[in-house]
Amino acid sequence: MGKRGAFIVIEGLDKSGKSTQAATLLRRLQDSQVSAKLIKFPDRTTTIGKMVDSYLRSESELDDHVIHLLFSANRWELASSIEESLKQGETIICDRYAFSGIAFSASKIRPGSHSYPLLDYAWCRSPDIGLPAPDIAIMLDVSQDVAQARGGYGEERYEKEDVQRRVRDVFVRIGEEFEGSGGKWLVVDADEKPDEVQTVIWDAVKDLVKGIEGPLEKLWDDKREAKNVDALYM
Repeated sequence: MGKRGAFIVIEGLDKSGKSTQAATLLRRLQDSQVSAKLIKFPDRTTTIGKMVDSYLRSESELDDHVIHLLFSANRWELASSIEESLKQGETIICDRYAFSGIAFSASKIRPGSHSYPLLDYAWCRSPDIGLPAPDIAIMLDVSQDVAQARGGYGEERYEKEDVQRRVRDVFVRIGEEFEGSGGKWLVVDADEKPDEVQTVIWDAVKDLVKGIEGPLEKLWDDKREAKNVDALYM
């Protein structure tokens, strides 16, 4: 069998430059004659994606459990096509993935509470178990001062300082868990200039995009490692 394509996920806080970096990486790969495709989650063009888009724009209200499951369903809509593209040797870049879904949902707190979670972390993770696992997840970490100085901050539901702080905390847990199960998790300082951030990203993926031998892993299929990481938070 030939080599499969690399699966690269770019995550991060709002206004961290994810979309810019994902698009720049795509162009760089294509210029290097690497077959590559960019996917953005949520995919707001599907029926489910349109419901998610309406919620994110605060144009509609949905129960927190419902919107979390819709985010996950939106990813499952494209799971088989992602796998097929990778098998054909195409590199896939994802602008947000399951990690964001967990981070934003598990960071929600009950009304009137300063810390008590609204949704259980394990419950938030469970709908995405079995999705294709990325070969590397790159987390763009941006300070709130820099994020707020960037255009359009605050236009969507989750772009609030207290929310972003809690989301960052959950991302830390996710990163530890992903690495504990054998995944690659890279945190990048997104306060730096875009060219500098892109250099760090390129250095991390330039060997992966040459092709990968071996099967595509699934997210959190082996729960033994996850339990070891969960013990850190008990």
